[in-house]
Amino acid sequence: MSSSASSRRSPLGFSSGLRAALRSAIAPWILLWTGILFAALVTAFASGCSRTVLVSEASPARIGPQVHGRVYARVDGEWVLSDNRVELPEGWYLVPPSFVEER
Repeated sequence: MSSSASSRRSPLGFSSGLRAALRSAIAPWILLWTGILFAALVTAFASGCSRTVLVSEASPARIGPQVHGRVYARVDGEWVLSDNRVELPEGWYLVPPSFVEER
């Protein structure tokens, strides 16, 4: 083997052409799996940013700014869900049903 041929071989015995072919065949897969891993991590962290906590029976809550939603109203002795969304004033209290007197 000539000295020029041995200088082009890697320590594992692969020629530079074979190394380049392996790199070009493996590189798209590495990019694909890196992208999938990145997307999975972003999704996992983004979905963990929001959390809902139910208020206990003994602890009323107050409404924050700019709250809109459908509400129940007492009509002829029955609770009826409103058809439209209403703006709930900031500072109003939300209380569990045990705090409300049924009449």
